[in-house]
Amino acid sequence: MAETTPAQPTFNIQRIYLKDASLEIPNAPQIFLETDPPNVEVQLDVSNAAVLDGIHEVTVTVTVTTRVKEQVAFLVEAKQGGIFEIRNVPDDQMEPLLGIVCPNIIYPYLRANLADLITRTGFPPIHLAEINFEAFFNQRKASLEGSQPSSLVTSAGTPLQ
Repeated sequence: MAETTPAQPTFNIQRIYLKDASLEIPNAPQIFLETDPPNVEVQLDVSNAAVLDGIHEVTVTVTVTTRVKEQVAFLVEAKQGGIFEIRNVPDDQMEPLLGIVCPNIIYPYLRANLADLITRTGFPPIHLAEINFEAFFNQRKASLEGSQPSSLVTSAGTPLQ
């Protein structure tokens, strides 16, 4: 009897793309005359979905709300997506692969697109901090168990972990 060897795991990036971007400057042009320092709030989320057998889409979404005093200076939301071919990976490794490895690949593109979009508004760019997606993954897992919030929120000056 011939032994069948298990197929080798496959991980390939098929495409990285900007899935969605929206920008609002509700108080323009008056907001450009403000001299007080802005308060920046950043929310981050990661999602994934099976597209076809062995093909997965992972999306990293960021929402940045910037206020001067109580007025919204700008609100920007961007979704960076990636399509990944993932085959013959053990079930216990799929969740960390989709929740840690793939977002680590996508996030630098999202950071660059967001900084570019904000710069085009006339505001100084916001350079998002590096994210520890392993910690984010573990935080989200804990939130599903009911012990913590599920998305990462931070204000300017507070490191994202």
